[in-house]
Amino acid sequence: MGDTIDLTGDGGVIKTIVRQAKADAIAPTDDLPLVDVHYEGVLAENGEVFDTTREDNTVFSFELGKGAVIKAWDVALKTMKVGEVAKITCSPEYAYGSAGSPPDIPPNATLIFEVELVACRPRKGSSLGSVSEERARLEELKRQRELAAAVKEEEKKKREDAKAAAAARIQAKLESKKGQGKGKGKGK
Repeated sequence: MGDTIDLTGDGGVIKTIVRQAKADAIAPTDDLPLVDVHYEGVLAENGEVFDTTREDNTVFSFELGKGAVIKAWDVALKTMKVGEVAKITCSPEYAYGSAGSPPDIPPNATLIFEVELVACRPRKGSSLGSVSEERARLEELKRQRELAAAVKEEEKKKREDAKAAAAARIQAKLESKKGQGKGKGKGK
C-alpha cells in the first residue's frame, strides 16, 4: 500500500497504489484488452475535479493500447489488476500536453487520477457489435444495481414496518395491563 512507482522512468506517469487487488485478481492482457474503470480526475495545481464517474456511479470502458485515452492511462492501466485502486499522476506530456483540453483542462496541466480497475474483458467481434453489446451490458448492470437498491429499500421498509408492529403490540399489551390493573384495584 502506498507504493509509488515511476512507470515511465522519466516521472511522466507516477502510480501510487491506494488499495491492492486480491492476489488472484486478473490483469489486462492482449486477450483481455477491454477495461472498465471508475475514476476521478483532478488538476494537480488546484485539486479541482474536472471529470468523474463517481457522481453517477457509471463505468468508463475502453480498449488499452488503441489511443482511446491519454497516454498515461494506457501505460498505468496495463500495470493494474481488477480491484486495485491507484492514484496516477500524469505529466502534461502523457496527458493533454500544451493544447490542454478546454475548457476544463488548461495547457501544460499535470493531472491526478484516482482509478479503480473494475473489470477487464476480451475483445468482442466487430467494433460496431462491441459498442452495442457493451451498451447493453452496461444497461443490464445499471438495471441490476437499481433492482438491488429497490430490494434493499423494500427490505428496509419491511424491517421498519415489523418494528412498528412489534412496538404497537407491546404498547397494546402495556395498555391492556394498565386497564386490568386499574380494574382489579377498583374492584377491591
